[in-house]
Amino acid sequence: MRSGNPALKESTFLDLASGSVVSRDGQAMTLNGTVNKTGFLLLLTILTAAFAWSQVEFGPDGRPQPGFGIYMWGGLIGGFILAMVTVFKKEWAPVTAPAYALVEGFFLGAISAMYNFMYEGIVLQAVMLTFGTLFALLFAYRTGLIKATENFKLGVVAATGGIALVYLATIVLGFFGVSIPLIHESGLVGIGFSLFVIVIAALNLVLDFDFIETGVEQGAPKYMEWYGAFGLMVTLVWLYIEFLRLLSKLQSR
Repeated sequence: MRSGNPALKESTFLDLASGSVVSRDGQAMTLNGTVNKTGFLLLLTILTAAFAWSQVEFGPDGRPQPGFGIYMWGGLIGGFILAMVTVFKKEWAPVTAPAYALVEGFFLGAISAMYNFMYEGIVLQAVMLTFGTLFALLFAYRTGLIKATENFKLGVVAATGGIALVYLATIVLGFFGVSIPLIHESGLVGIGFSLFVIVIAALNLVLDFDFIETGVEQGAPKYMEWYGAFGLMVTLVWLYIEFLRLLSKLQSR
């Protein structure tokens, strides 16, 4: 039950006191329920993203006008806080997961508007690539073309942790005016790094599918449908942002 997604980990479906699977008769997690809730969270995200997009403006010099920072940083920080609350209080997911989707939508709308201003049409490409990857990986998983074996899971989790450390180092060094060379630039190394990150993000979808399926088979409680949908949203947001980064590098060459 290993997953590279920090929202979906081994103990998610377990009762912390007894270590056994938490389940209630007639109120168990279902696959259809999780799919429906994922669709609902996506709808909420799209609504607030569209609103933020419509409100964001850029000056003739390309600089964002006042209000951009509120949507971008407010959405980013608010989404992070709600994500942490959901991870540690998964029984709150029926409330915190929709709230996360709404708040994260403001961030995605603002950053998407910025990328689209710099590279017109890039957002539509990133959206199509994100959902194309989602359905392709879902098909591969359901048909058995890709199997979430223990070695597969271990490799994806290790790679995800390595990427997280690189991004953490980038943020910390950024406070001191230092940047990691090459990997965030539009050269071949930077493009190769983005491709690697996208592959790992996509493979995390496979782990998420497997994890949700395991919860359904073990009869996890009903609120875990919201939690499973939230976990998928976290991976999809990551994948979308990485596609934006890759496409921007390609178009800036």
